[in-house]
Amino acid sequence: MLRRPIPMTIALAAMFGTALATTATAQDVTLRLHQFLPAQANVPAQVLDVWADRIEAESEGRIDIERYPAMQLGGTPPELMDQVLDGIADIVWTVNGFTPGRFPRTEVFELPFFVSDARAASYAYWTLYEEEMAETDFADVHLLGAWVHGPGMIHSSSPVSTPADLQGMKIRGGSRTVNELLTRLGAEPVGMPVTMIPETLTRGVIDGTTIPWEVTTALRVSELVENHTEFEGPALYTLTFTLAMNQDVYDDMPEDLRAIIDRNSGLDFSVFAGGVQSDADGPARQIAVDRGNNIITVAEADLGPWHEAVEPIYDAWIADLEGQGIDAQALVDRTRELMAEYEAMQ
Repeated sequence: MLRRPIPMTIALAAMFGTALATTATAQDVTLRLHQFLPAQANVPAQVLDVWADRIEAESEGRIDIERYPAMQLGGTPPELMDQVLDGIADIVWTVNGFTPGRFPRTEVFELPFFVSDARAASYAYWTLYEEEMAETDFADVHLLGAWVHGPGMIHSSSPVSTPADLQGMKIRGGSRTVNELLTRLGAEPVGMPVTMIPETLTRGVIDGTTIPWEVTTALRVSELVENHTEFEGPALYTLTFTLAMNQDVYDDMPEDLRAIIDRNSGLDFSVFAGGVQSDADGPARQIAVDRGNNIITVAEADLGPWHEAVEPIYDAWIADLEGQGIDAQALVDRTRELMAEYEAMQ
């Protein structure tokens, strides 16, 4: 596998770390899992730790997964995928939107008012990975999980009930598609990692942010703004997540240990992860309710102006991907089919 150039000191450290990761003895493996949120946040505590603990238990201690939250191995959140490619980390959990345009097929799930259920979308995401993303978007890594969060929404210093209320507001967006959505709605998008939200809200650098309810707990968003806008029906947007492993590290593991990794990864794990994030929306929302915050729910009957404003995003996104040789309309159609397939099985 081709690796991108990195400084000699980092290269030596990565080589040394990979040697340790591959074998402490001929059969024991230590893996470094790197991600961007604090350890107590929902995904690290309720998804990644659950996954890692299960693998350690099933391997009877032969696999040790060291957890490095909040970018403790260095770098910034947009560098996570490169870190796993370069061997600085063995496993990373990241948001695909951190690196705009790098994983174009995953952006289908970010389209406005497209995803209704995180489990169904996570099922579709993993299935599409197996069908066409494994050899394209993610050809250089070994994917362990692929999922989406619950409904994305707006949290703001001033009430937002209609697109007109967003005019001139500086709103943090989590991906290029979400930033385009904000632009179409009249806001000024501000791109930044999710971890910067508390500081920038406190300093008044941004007037609000787009995140699902679930993330507001770890970031104290309900303490920093008093207005929250949610939508009936399909989500305003969702973001996609990836749990990825260095391919060489995976290939060098003993076959029986690879089997343990495989058994705990893939479709069922992806649906579980998306479900955990979605299920955490309710308790996080209740925190805002208990604080007496203003929760605005845009009814389906009032969505017309929102749909009208963002509809051009579909045509622009499809044209962009078709320019890259990707049949984006077929991707949209297949994603809808897979989400409906999951819902029919429930």
